[in-house]
Amino acid sequence: MTSRNSVLIGIVLFMSVLALSQESSPAHRFGIQGDHFVLDGKPFQIISGEMHYARIPREYWRDRLKKARAMGLNTVSTYVFWNAHEPRPGVYDFSGSLDAAAFIRMAQEEGLYVILRPGPYSCAEWDLGGFPAWLLADPKIVLRSTDPKFLEPAGRWLRRLGQELAPLQLGRGGPILAVQVENEYGSFGNDKSYVKWVRDTLLAAGFTDSLLYTADGGDELLAGTLPDVHAAVNFGPGDAKSEFAKLAKFRPGQPMFNSEYWDGWFDHWGEHHYTTDSAQQAAEIDWILSQGYSINLYMFHGGTSFGFMSGANWDHNEYQPDVTSYDYDSPVSESGALTKKFYAFGDVIAKHRPGVKFPDPPAPLPVIEIPEFQLDKNASLWDLIRDRAFGDGTLAERPRNMEAFGQSYGYILYRTTLKSSASGDLVLPALRSYARVYLNGKLVGTADRRKKEDRVKVQASANDQLDILVEGTGRINFSTELRNERQGMNGPVMLAGNELSGWQVFPLPMEDFSKVKFAAIDSERGSVGPALSEGHFDLQSLGDAFLDTRGWGKGAVWINGHALGRFWNVGPQQTLHVPAPWLRKGKNEIVIFTLGGGTRRIRGLGTPVLDEMGVE
Repeated sequence: MTSRNSVLIGIVLFMSVLALSQESSPAHRFGIQGDHFVLDGKPFQIISGEMHYARIPREYWRDRLKKARAMGLNTVSTYVFWNAHEPRPGVYDFSGSLDAAAFIRMAQEEGLYVILRPGPYSCAEWDLGGFPAWLLADPKIVLRSTDPKFLEPAGRWLRRLGQELAPLQLGRGGPILAVQVENEYGSFGNDKSYVKWVRDTLLAAGFTDSLLYTADGGDELLAGTLPDVHAAVNFGPGDAKSEFAKLAKFRPGQPMFNSEYWDGWFDHWGEHHYTTDSAQQAAEIDWILSQGYSINLYMFHGGTSFGFMSGANWDHNEYQPDVTSYDYDSPVSESGALTKKFYAFGDVIAKHRPGVKFPDPPAPLPVIEIPEFQLDKNASLWDLIRDRAFGDGTLAERPRNMEAFGQSYGYILYRTTLKSSASGDLVLPALRSYARVYLNGKLVGTADRRKKEDRVKVQASANDQLDILVEGTGRINFSTELRNERQGMNGPVMLAGNELSGWQVFPLPMEDFSKVKFAAIDSERGSVGPALSEGHFDLQSLGDAFLDTRGWGKGAVWINGHALGRFWNVGPQQTLHVPAPWLRKGKNEIVIFTLGGGTRRIRGLGTPVLDEMGVE
């Protein structure tokens, strides 16, 4: 057989396999018939659970999807976080745990339909509600509006997303049966021209073979809906009867769909961990399903807001930054363990799917402890700045926000030399969101947006070096306040009533540590001021672990190059989830950035600590 014939036969075999695979996933139709949904002409009740692929290591996707099927779900719902996929304008990432198409195909392989929530706004306790921070580099842009400066990149993004995901709609053989138009817009504004733009852009991007819908609270339906788009309602425990009544009055005779049933809640730094009543929720879910209504449990599995992606709430003019964990007290815990809600909700769902045998859940994932080890090297931030590990900095007469320097996340340092002695309030303009102030490398005070603090008492002499280190602790992801969420500082810094000028600004995105020169630690105390620390630990076996960050103050952690997230001794979260796929047998590397304090010792626990309050 010649090489040419072998190639031709290979191509024929490939095309045959491709044809068979396409035949095995025929197109289906999902829509509305009277007061109920229909799938291929037969009544269909959506019993869905929310999980976000970007909050789950890719290696664990199938485990979570199998658990969804085991609880009796027939559908999963997921957000698409724009900022994760387009980290810089025109630069797209659909790889690894951001391969949305692979997640959706995997859901189909596991016998699940998919509800897609492409935004462009998400909320979800995710930084800036999923909007890329680089949008804010334009000081005049108006997010979530018909401002052309916003619509142009948002439209470009949705069209690019359509290339990835539109082929996976139900009408084309995929599992996507519904696509959400924007998200809870009625809680934000009432500009119907903007909502129409989102709908039309989704259609132009190819989302024409699935059901489009909007989602709002019952009192916000009028502001957030379009007359020709199906309307769903979101609510929490105890509100099912009243909220469905509002939806039925607003859209009489249409299918009733609760597109978010809040079966848990999210946590803020400095507040206790939320847990909710599983028995009450199981009874209410039973009632919802008994009416023939459809439901999406928010969340089925929360996962983790890895890196700097946790957002912040804005409630009664109070800034409330969210913790790294998105456990949500959901049926499947942050690390994939089955909770009492899994069994309680599964029993209820089984009543409403008679004759359907649910598969057994996968075996529990292994969990390990990481024996206590020492961090053996560190690098002071002041030394790193001196050695230009983060570049030469930028000169500015007045401090500007992170985004003005092309930075999206992390920390930013503002430095100046005082021209004369001064004593009084150092006023930090538009602080976003936490700052530590240093004179000649020594801490003199902190300012915390949570506490409405924007000034520090300073007594300084001429030629003192003033450093203001600012952390972006999470952009607000809800309400019109998100439009103002530029991080760092922006405007004149005043000391004792006089403006300070002549600043050197160092963006510290904490993305690349290749130029960091670590030196051996020569004391038990570890670092005193802001510093990066490095250590190593060996593992004989792999499993999930929970890094114990108690005693480390405030900072962020990376293991083997993977960003685990922020920690803060105020609690309630005192451990960070370390997924087993991010660990290695043998030698593992850890890097910690802390704003100051901490011992050299650290360990990984076998159970998480999500509700232990610490000290301010």
